[in-house]
Amino acid sequence: MSNMSGDRVLVRSRDNRIVAGVCAGVAGYLTMDVNLVRVLAAVLAIITGGIGGVLIYLVAWAVIPEDGQQRSIVEDLVNKNRQG
Repeated sequence: MSNMSGDRVLVRSRDNRIVAGVCAGVAGYLTMDVNLVRVLAAVLAIITGGIGGVLIYLVAWAVIPEDGQQRSIVEDLVNKNRQG
């Protein structure tokens, strides 16, 4: 979760993931317990009627790169469309 200079980098975790690793990545970045982040995400989803919390999770899944990757899903799609 850190780059060569030692700065923390937000990435989706490959370890400790349940769906896409968003909550585990956020927890690692914020140095919080992953279960607390999952509970907060579930509460957000319930409070917003499911739509807001799920939408935020899906956007984070697309925008945050996976651990070990340099680019996110969105960056890959944008670059693919520019080349083709």
